[in-house]
Amino acid sequence: MKKKKHSRIWVVVGIILLGIVAVGSIYSHFGGFGTGPCADETEFMQYADQVDNIKIPEKTKIVALGEASHGNVEFQQLKLSVFQNLVENAGIRAFALEGDYGGCEYVNRYIHGGEGTAEQAAAAIGFAIYRTDEMADLISYMRKYNETAKAGDDLRFYGFDMQNWSYNLQYLTEACKASGIDVTELKKLEDNDEADGGYDIEEQTRIIMEIKKELQESDAKDIKQADHLADTLLQNISLGKVIDSAVEGNALRDQRMAENVMWILSMEEQRGNACIFISGHNGHIERSGNYGTDNRVMGNILSDELGEGYFAIGTDFYKTNCNLPKSDGKRITHTFYSYDPLAKAAKKAGYDMCWLDFSKVPENSKLKEQITDHVSMGSLGEGYSAFFMSIFPQSYRISQSPEKLYDGMIFVKK
Repeated sequence: MKKKKHSRIWVVVGIILLGIVAVGSIYSHFGGFGTGPCADETEFMQYADQVDNIKIPEKTKIVALGEASHGNVEFQQLKLSVFQNLVENAGIRAFALEGDYGGCEYVNRYIHGGEGTAEQAAAAIGFAIYRTDEMADLISYMRKYNETAKAGDDLRFYGFDMQNWSYNLQYLTEACKASGIDVTELKKLEDNDEADGGYDIEEQTRIIMEIKKELQESDAKDIKQADHLADTLLQNISLGKVIDSAVEGNALRDQRMAENVMWILSMEEQRGNACIFISGHNGHIERSGNYGTDNRVMGNILSDELGEGYFAIGTDFYKTNCNLPKSDGKRITHTFYSYDPLAKAAKKAGYDMCWLDFSKVPENSKLKEQITDHVSMGSLGEGYSAFFMSIFPQSYRISQSPEKLYDGMIFVKK
């Protein structure tokens, strides 16, 4: 009798799950799981513009470009097109990426005449999302620009993340050797395997702190960069300490990324450049995002620090075929729709891609209401769940006021 009872329970569970799938499939065709309402496309067209016509205010110190997903060709291409526009028309000379400082320093050396290929440089950044033709194209543009740039007018490539270990340690070791600092203990950390080797966290911290002290007392030529390499390693270690809460770990990472961006800005200001360009996920560059009480995202921190000096450009899609990682390590391309009335208006207005500067939209317009109110925008990270994303589209959408998050947005039809 027990076996029959258990069998019946699983039959009921199966029926319920099939019912959820069926309801979700039907619902997706009739409203809530569809593409949502649409802003007035005629009014939208009055204020929409080409992406090449993006203008930034004079007081801007940081231009931040977001991406609604990491896995799309168009958002990766925007890195180059927007940056190139800012190089040519706004005098910006620094590109900073949501990638590790050490790996991006490899790229920086390559664009200044280093050996290898653009593809190898892209791979050095460390994340699969950057091992793309589009990133190689950006790197190639920067290298070619530098080949004819005047002294001091060269482009530089930075990273403001700290999740990987190897290149930071490699370049710190090189800097110490050049200054005559003993690297015996530091080299033992090469077997660290991203902060999980023969040393515990406290010992790792001690070794790097002692190196920082010796660097400060030395006559190292590039002391600021060497010190920052050490700080990035310490940031990596500090993330390893946060094991109880993903929210706490995300908040700490964003705090450290904001600190790194401000360091990059200070380095460029010393070179006479008042503004830098940074690129990352929408969820990091938005100006009012948070992970809960007192846990702000990077863009929120930078906006609070710089005020009008922080200019945030968000992105969204109407439809996306997005490349995402699966649990088995392989990647899959899956189709998603946003529920964004602005993205839908851009599509209906006939734009493949367009720019909407929120400051250009009149206060008394219906469109102003749309960008002020909460709307449901697409937001895909490096995660994939066929069940939840198919049945619960809210899992890849965020409901926020576009105007509170960004100064303007780029909409991509597909």
